[in-house]
Order: sequence, then C-alpha cells, then structure tokens
Amino acid sequence: MADISPAPTEAGNPVIFARGVHKHYGAIHAVDGVDLDIRAGELFGLIGHNGAGKSTMFKMMLGLIPLTAGEIRIDGASVVGGDFRAVRRKVGYLPENIVLYDNLNGLETLQFFARLKGVSSADNPRLLERVGLAHAAKRRVREYSKGMRQRLGFAQALLGRPRILFLDEPTTGLDPEAIRGFYAILRELRDEGVTMVITSHILAEIQERVDRLSIMAAGKVQATGTVQALRERMNLPLRFELQLAPGAFDTVRATLADLPVSAIEARDGGLALRCGREAKMKVLAALSSLGDLVRDLTVREPSLEDVFFGFSD
Repeated sequence: MADISPAPTEAGNPVIFARGVHKHYGAIHAVDGVDLDIRAGELFGLIGHNGAGKSTMFKMMLGLIPLTAGEIRIDGASVVGGDFRAVRRKVGYLPENIVLYDNLNGLETLQFFARLKGVSSADNPRLLERVGLAHAAKRRVREYSKGMRQRLGFAQALLGRPRILFLDEPTTGLDPEAIRGFYAILRELRDEGVTMVITSHILAEIQERVDRLSIMAAGKVQATGTVQALRERMNLPLRFELQLAPGAFDTVRATLADLPVSAIEARDGGLALRCGREAKMKVLAALSSLGDLVRDLTVREPSLEDVFFGFSD
C-alpha cells in the first residue's frame, strides 16, 4: 500500500491509527494487512467493491469484532484495551443496515438510543430537525420511508455530539435533496473538528467531498491519498471535448496530428480526444492557435470511478 498524500500539518498522532490489521474467517482473509492513518477533523473515504473488507474494518475499529492480528487505536486508545470504553462515548456509528423498532416513533427511537449510549435526550428534537425529520417526530417508524429511516439512523449516530463518526453507506435510500442536506451537515461537523470515515458505492457522490480516501480490494488497501493525487499517480488520460466552427474538423485534426493525442472522434458538431497529463499544455497551446475555429473547450479529469477501477482491477 502506498500513501501519496501530503504529510500531516498538525502535530501529534492520527485520531484513527491502524497497522497490519488482519481479520480471518478460516481460510477467508476478509481484511489482510491494512494500514490507515486518519487525521483529526478529516472527512475520509473508504471505498471498494462489495466484499473488499470495508464494513469489516468498520466493525474492528468500533471494537465490535476482534482482530485476528494487528493494532487499531482510536484517539490513542487500543480497541482491545480497557481505555476504549471511554473513547466509545465519543464515537457515532451509522451501519449500512440499521435496525429500528417499528412501534416506536422518531422521538422515542432517539430516546431509546440515548439511554443505550448513556447520553442526554435534551438534544433529540434538535437532532430530528437537523436531519429533516421534525415533522415526523411523533410518527411511528413503521410509517417511515427508507430515506426517512436512514435519516433517523443518522440522527442516532449524532447523539451525544460525537467527535468521531463512522458512516457506512449513509446515503442509501436518500433522494438528491436529502443527500445534499446530508453532506451539508458533514461540512458543518468537519468545521467543528469532527473526524469522519465514510463508505459509499456512489463514487461520483463523494469524489469532490472527501479530503482523502483509501481504495480497498481483496482485503487490502491498494492506495491512499487525495482524489487528485490518485489521479496523477494512475496517469490516466485527460479528455478534451471541443465545439468547432462549421467545416473546422479537418483543420483541427491536422493541427493535432503531431501531438501525443489519441481517440480523436467526431461528435455533435465537434470532436473529443484524449491525451496524457504531461501533454495537456501542448494540446491547449495548439488549440488556442486556431482562434475562432474552436468555439468551446472542456477538459475533463478522470473520475473517481476511473481511478477506482485502475487500482482495484
């Protein structure tokens, strides 16, 4: 595993620290030697195929299942030590599939979880309002939609004002407006210094929102870094999309003939091409020399999905 992210600027140890973590179920190595360093106040993504080991890592970091080998420390405390009980009070968790009691209403559900966590219920109405469920506080959970259940699960994860949040596929079932509201809350929490780890199958949703991420495959971390750093490491081609003046296609194509570009194709009154990152400025200079023959230009970076498949395949 290679970490290509910048060195931490803050002093001290990472809030979440994992070294050589293994979890074996007989011959199955669900997690196979994972290292992680997650900094205070960071929104960190953990992505991978189903079965890559993400949820297993979450459960070990929460102390819910034992490690086969290795070490995990959360806020300085080992997850297998006696000090971890106090740390857990500062941790919130939203599992991928949260189980709720259908006979309780929204407010009663938060009161139930608050008692389990040993925290005050005074903030419960405010939490329901924060996640957009104030109008359904007295409605039975059996009447909640999947998205409402997910928002209620998020509210329970925020009980006790945790300093560390683990969010496993947290936007499942949410509509676009609710997803936007969810990430607005995460931005507020990050501004407050809360450290968050999030998994998601919807890579386009998180690529501009996480500070750094790790890509997992077959129980291992394949790479860690910012999205841009991972793009540069993979050296995936950039995509240029051009709108051309009528009749300009052949001239533009001839201008690009001696440049390291590939996959030139005509499309919708223009053309599309790919080039390596190192050739970007040469291609832009050549296109700029064509003046009004090029009416518009868009340069597209590789998506997080492109990067993900590059590392995980």
